[in-house]
Amino acid sequence: MPKTADITSADQRHRIVDLPAAAGADLERLPHILRIMLENVLRNAGEDAPRAKAAILNWLATGRSEEEIPFLPGRVLMHDTTCGPALVDIAGMRASLAEAGHDPSWLNPVLPVDVSTDHSLGVDVFGSRDALQRNMEREYGRNAERYRFMKWATRALTGFRVHPPGTGIMHTLNLERLASVVTTMERDGVSWAMPDTLIGTDSHTPMINGIGVLGWGVGGLEAESVFFGMPVMIRVPDIVGVRLTGRLRQGVLATDLALTVTERLRQIDLADRFVEFFGEGVSTLSAGDRAVVANMTPEFGANSGFFPIDDQTLHYLRETGRSEDHVRLVEEYARRQGLWFDPEASPRFTDTIEIDLGAVEVSVAGPRRPQDRIPASQTVEAMAPLLAARPAPASAEQPGNGSVAIAAITSCTNTSDPRLLVAAGLVARKARAFGLTPPAWVKTSLAPGSPTAERYLRRAGLLEDLEAVGFGIVGYGCTTCIGNSGPLPAVIDQAMTERGIVPVAVLSGNRNFPGRVHPQLEAGFLASPPLVVAFALAGDVNRNILADPISRLASGEDIRLADLWPTGDEIDAALANAIDAGDYDTSYDEAEASDTWRVLDAPGTPLFPWNENSTYIRRPPFAGFGKGTLLGTYTAHPLLVLGDDITTDHISPAGAVPPRSEAAEYLVARGENPRDLNVFASRRGNWEAMVRGLFTNKSVRNLLDPQIAPGFTIHAGSGEHLPLFEAAERYANEGVSVVVVAGERYGMGSSRDWAAKGVALLGARAVLASSFERIHRSNLIGMGILPLRLPADRHPNELHLLPGDQIVIDADPATIAPRCAVPVTIRRASGASETFMATAAIETGLEVEILRGGGIIPLILRRVVNAEATSRETPASEITGDGETLRREDSPSIRR
Repeated sequence: MPKTADITSADQRHRIVDLPAAAGADLERLPHILRIMLENVLRNAGEDAPRAKAAILNWLATGRSEEEIPFLPGRVLMHDTTCGPALVDIAGMRASLAEAGHDPSWLNPVLPVDVSTDHSLGVDVFGSRDALQRNMEREYGRNAERYRFMKWATRALTGFRVHPPGTGIMHTLNLERLASVVTTMERDGVSWAMPDTLIGTDSHTPMINGIGVLGWGVGGLEAESVFFGMPVMIRVPDIVGVRLTGRLRQGVLATDLALTVTERLRQIDLADRFVEFFGEGVSTLSAGDRAVVANMTPEFGANSGFFPIDDQTLHYLRETGRSEDHVRLVEEYARRQGLWFDPEASPRFTDTIEIDLGAVEVSVAGPRRPQDRIPASQTVEAMAPLLAARPAPASAEQPGNGSVAIAAITSCTNTSDPRLLVAAGLVARKARAFGLTPPAWVKTSLAPGSPTAERYLRRAGLLEDLEAVGFGIVGYGCTTCIGNSGPLPAVIDQAMTERGIVPVAVLSGNRNFPGRVHPQLEAGFLASPPLVVAFALAGDVNRNILADPISRLASGEDIRLADLWPTGDEIDAALANAIDAGDYDTSYDEAEASDTWRVLDAPGTPLFPWNENSTYIRRPPFAGFGKGTLLGTYTAHPLLVLGDDITTDHISPAGAVPPRSEAAEYLVARGENPRDLNVFASRRGNWEAMVRGLFTNKSVRNLLDPQIAPGFTIHAGSGEHLPLFEAAERYANEGVSVVVVAGERYGMGSSRDWAAKGVALLGARAVLASSFERIHRSNLIGMGILPLRLPADRHPNELHLLPGDQIVIDADPATIAPRCAVPVTIRRASGASETFMATAAIETGLEVEILRGGGIIPLILRRVVNAEATSRETPASEITGDGETLRREDSPSIRR
C-alpha cells in the first residue's frame, strides 16, 4: 500500500496518495505527465505498484524506458459515431455470452462512460434564422434508429450516460462541464481525492490537456477493454518538452500558435510519445489558448499536448461555473502534490524543443494537410501546384479556381475558446457596417462546440452581426470538420461539372485532407474563425488576404483585412460583456432536457433485439469468442498496395454515402431513399454497408496497377478488377490469405476503429507499412491484425509489387514480442524472391496477448467469463482474470 495522507478542503477531508513522500526529490525532476502516472499506478496497481513506481523513477536516468506500466483512467469519453460501433460490439458480445449459456449482464462497464451526440449533424440548411431548428429536425429524422439504440444502452448498461443532440461537441462538453481537474471518489467509506484522468475514443481527446487533465485518444476497441476493467498498458513514455518563450504579438491568435506547433512537431517522430509544454511563455496563454493547441495533438502526431495546472486553470474553472469550493480543492491538491506549474522549472524530458511565441505569425494550413502551415498571405503560392493547366479564373460574377465553396466556423478546435468566436463576431460587425456579404457561391456556417456560445455571442451583440454576413448558427456539432458539410452551392457544383474549377474550403477545423471536408473538394485551408469570415467575404483565396483588398465599396473604396481585424483591447472588451459563468449550467441543462430525445422509445432488455431488416444496426460477425489467432507462417496476396499519408478517412470515410457507389446500391436495395443515404459515420453499426465504403476516397491509388479504381483491386487468380469486399470474399473461399501494404504515416487522422474493423473484414492478417499512426496501430492489434513496420529501404514505391506477387510472413505466435524482427519474403510472379526483416509494431505484452488471442473482443469475453467464475469463490473487490486486476468496485463519481 502506498504512503497516504489526508488533506482538508472546504471543511471536507480527503485521502490522497502522498506523491512527495513517494518520489522524494525526484518528483520535481519528473514531467507533470509522469507525476500523474505515478499517482495512478501507486493508487491502482496493487502488488505491481512497487515495480511500476521504480519503472517511472528509473526513467529519469535516460528519459527513456522499455518498462510497461498499467494506467487506469477514471472515466471514458465517446461520441455517437464511435460509441455506435462499440455498442454494436457490446450487444454482439452479450448475445455471444447468452448463446454460450452465460448471463449477458456480466458484461457491464466498471467506470463512468459519457457519450456526446455530435458527429452526424449535417449542414443541410444555412444562411437562415431557422437553420439550427431545421438541421436538428433532419438529424433526428435520419438517425432516430441509432439514437434509440444508444438509449437502449443507457438502460442496459450501468454508468453509461448519453448527452443528446444539441449538447455540443464532446471536447467542448468535456472542457466546460465534465472535467473536474481534481476529482473525488468514495472507497470503503473514505473520500479519496485524485487527478481527473480519462481516455476518449476520439483523437482530439487531448484538448482537455489544456486545463491540466491527463487524457488521450484511443481506438474504440481499446476503450472497450477499459470499459470492462482492463488497464491501458503502456511503456513508460518518452516525454518531449516544448519550451515556450515570449508572448504572442498583437493580432496573432491561438489558432496561429496551434498551426505553428503542429508544423514544428510534425518534423520529429512523436509516435507513441507524449508532449508537455513548459517555460515562461506558458503563463502568458489562457486556458482557451492552451486548449486550442492541445486539440491539435493528433495532427502533430503525439499522445498528448499537456499544460500543467496553474492560475489560468483556476480562472477557467471559475469562468465556466465550477463552484468556489471545487476550485479551492483543485488548487490545494495540485500544490500539495507537486502538480502545480512553475514557469521557472525545467523538468527532465526525453527531448526538448523551443518555440518563441513572439515569432508566431497569422497563419493558415493547407491546402491538403494540417501540418502544412504557411503565412496567411501565401495561399496563392500554396494553390499554384493544384491549379497548373487549369485556366478557370474567378470573377465577381462567377466562381473559378480558388473560389471558396465552403467557409465554416466549425469544430471544437477553435470554437471552444470564446476569444476566437468573439474575434470572428467583431470582424463580422465591421463587415456589416461596410455592407459586405460573401459572394453567392460561398456556403457559410457557424457550428459552435457548445450551446453556451449562443448566449455569450448574443449578450455581446455579435450574433446578429455574424448572421448578417451568413454565419448564423447551424447546429452544435462537428458538422463540416468531420465531413458533414452538406451539399455544395448549386453554382459551385455546376462550375465544377461544366468548367472543371478547383474550389476550396476554408474552415476553423483541424483537418483538411483531400475529400474529408466534402468528397468533391480536394483543397482546404485551416484558419482562425475571424480569418474564415474574411476569406468568405473575399470569396476566394487568390489574394494576399493580409494586404490585398477583400472587397470594394460602391464608392470605390477598397476594404482590407486591417479595416476589419479587431485589436486585443476590442476583443477583451467584448469578452467582458459576453461571458457569464451562469450560462454554462443553464445552457447544458436546457439542452439535456430535450423533449425530442426524451420521447424516443428504446428497448429495455439486457439483450438487444436485432432487426435483420435494419440498415443501421446489424450484429457484427467479429463480436464473439473468435476463431483463434491470425498470427502464424503463411503466404498472402497483397490486396492493396498504398502510398504515404493514407488516413483513416481514406480507409473508412465518414461523410455522405455517394449516390453511385457499392454502399449506395446495397442501401437502396434494402429500401433506403437514394436521395438521402445519410453519412458513413451514421452507418458504422452496419458492417455490410461499411465494408462497401472502404478505400473509396477518390485520391486512393492502389499501386498494384494504376488503372484500379478506388475501392477496387485485382484478383490475382483471375485478373479481374473487383470491389474490395468481393475480392476478399473470393480469396476467403479459396482459402488464400491477404495483407495490406502501405507507406509512411499509415492510419493518420481520426481514431475511427472502423478503419481497422474494415480491413479485418477484408481478411487481412497483417498490414505492412513504413510507419503507423498510434491509434490506428492499436486498433489493428485490437482486431488481431499484426502491424509490421517495413525497413527504410523497402517503401512500397520501391517494392514494385504486382498482381500475382505473394508475401510470406513468418509470425510465430510463440516468438512474437514487442518490437521483434519478423522475416518477410516476397515471391515474385516471375519466380524471383527476396527476404528482409520487418519489425513488429507492438509496444506491450498486453498487445502480444491480444494478438495471440485473436483480438480484443475474444480476450474481453474470456476475461469476463473467468472473472465471474472466480467471483463465486473470491470477494468481489479481489476478482482477477488472467493475472490482471479486474475492478468491480462501484464506479467513482465525478464531482463538478
